[in-house]
Formats: sequence, structure tokens, C-alpha cells
Amino acid sequence: MKRIVIIRTDRVGDLVLSTPAIASLRKSWPEAKIEAIVTDYTEPVLRHSPDVDCVHVLRKSATVSTARTIAREVGAGADLVVALAPRTADYRLAAWTRAPRRIGYVYRRRYFSRLAAWWLLTDHCISEADPELADRYPDRPVAHEVHQVLSLVALAGGSFTTDRLVLRLGDDDRAFARNAVAGGAIALNLAPRWFQSNFGFEATVKLLRRLASLRRDVLVTYGNDVPDAAARLRGAVSAPNITWLDGLPLLRWAAALERCSVVVTVDTGATHVASAVGVPVVAVFERQYFRLSSQEWAPWQVPSVALCKQPAGAAADPLIDDITTAAQRLAEEKTPAADARPAL
Repeated sequence: MKRIVIIRTDRVGDLVLSTPAIASLRKSWPEAKIEAIVTDYTEPVLRHSPDVDCVHVLRKSATVSTARTIAREVGAGADLVVALAPRTADYRLAAWTRAPRRIGYVYRRRYFSRLAAWWLLTDHCISEADPELADRYPDRPVAHEVHQVLSLVALAGGSFTTDRLVLRLGDDDRAFARNAVAGGAIALNLAPRWFQSNFGFEATVKLLRRLASLRRDVLVTYGNDVPDAAARLRGAVSAPNITWLDGLPLLRWAAALERCSVVVTVDTGATHVASAVGVPVVAVFERQYFRLSSQEWAPWQVPSVALCKQPAGAAADPLIDDITTAAQRLAEEKTPAADARPAL
């Protein structure tokens, strides 16, 4: 095997969860040139990767013609193309490479995707992760996405597997974080799901106030998906131990989280970025498909607590209590009590 092309064009967290498979491909074929096609949004995940020789960026706004051209140019001469995501868009990119071997995986009950995989790939494997199957067979464990993607290494004929996440940070990213974030802080990552009707703005205010009362610094991070809600929250909660960071480049955000003792988040990429930098996680999942989500996208190989949102219309206070208790316990386990912030 001389050239391998890997493709993943969906979300940051999913690419992070694919890094063990990428590392396994590298170790299985150490002499191969491994190239990646990813989006401009997720490219930082592989920017410093020791397992990828070249990263090609496919912009989210790229036309079909541009995507086809990039796939054909990158795939020219490739022995193996691996579509790391179970989605038709990535199967199509794989097909456009015209590589002699193109593999991927697909969920069992995604029948259209299975047809697309059969048509666009040369071989694929089936994942049992499916909301209906998870609810129908509660005694059957749901495979974590790390293991689902790792199945592609075996399908490719790889001889080595590792399940360690890989997210390399630059020295400049860590230098920024040292200046911006107090060591041992509790991080709250804001995302739209905090502000939905099954939790809401007022509950988020209560949660932030509770976290700020735990004798530790609190770091609040958020992106461009919740600027208005974050501004309102900042106006509603004022405490000297809260640091607000918004719009950070991905690797600086990861470095900021790395400085923390625990990350509190809803089910977003923050769960997996925190896991990749070795920080405990309190992950709050949606009630719908909780069983599936809390297994398939659980924090990986770090101390963690998975919580479920309250039923619609129920008070959020019990969940806030659970989040605060879990965050405090995990923070104390990660950071010696002597390092905790003195009482204000």
C-alpha cells in the first residue's frame, strides 16, 4: 500500500473520533503516504497530526465541480480511499477519486445510504448504531463511534489498531491558553441546545451562577452559533471568577479547555475535543435517543458523567443540581484541593 486517502467532511467532533482509525492506518502501513480531504472548518484537527502527510481542504461552499476536481486530483494513484463518515456526500467524494479500492461504513437502517455505499464504494461494513434499534433492544450495547470507524481499519486489512484520540496543539495555542485561562477552571461550553425550551436561558443563568459559586475559576466558551444568547447571559451573570472567550480558532479553544479541570457541555464537539486533550466531561444529552447518544458519542477515555435533560415542561433545577455536583466531583478529582480558588 503506497498511497491512502481518507475523507471526512462533516463535524469537528466526528473527525476527532476518527483520529484513532487514522493513527491505526498509519501504524498498519508506516511507509504509505496518507492524505486527507476535510473541510476548512475541521482542518485544524489534522493540522499537526503525525499520521497524515498532507491535508487537502474542501471548502463548505465548494461547488460539485470543484469537489469532483479535488477528489480526482487527490485520489490519482491512490491504492485505498477510506470514507470515514457514514454519509453519502463522502461516499461520492470517494467514488470521484476512481481509486481501485474505496471503503466506508453505513448504519443498518439507513437504506438509501446503504444503496449509495453499494453503488459508490467497492466495499463497506454495517453499523448497528441506529435510534430505533437502540430503543428496541435495550440490552444490546451501542458501539462508540471510535469503534465504528476503527472497523474500517480491519476492513482495509490493517494489522494494528489504537483507540487513543489524537489532537496535537501548537506551542502558540498553549501559550495563548496559559495567558487567558486560569489552571483548574471549570469550563462551560455554550451551544444552542442549552437555550432550547427543554432547558432554556433562565436555567442556563442558574447553572452558570451555581458553577461560579464552587470556589473555582469558570471559563465560558462559545462560538458564532449563540452570540446573542451569550451576550444576554454575560449581562445577567457577573462574577469576578468568570472568564469569557468567544470565537476562538479551534486549536486555541482546545488549548483553553486543556487548562481546565472539567468541561460542562451539551452533546457537541466540545465533548470530544475535551476528551482528546484529557479533560473530564459532564455531558448533557437530549432525552430523545438518550440511550443511543450517550453510548455512541460518550466522552472517550476520560472521567465523565452523562446526564439527560428533563422531560418537556419539567423544572430544570434537578438537572442543574446534578450538573453542579458532577462538575464539582470531577474537578476535585482532576485538581488537588489545594489548587482550588479561595473563597471570594
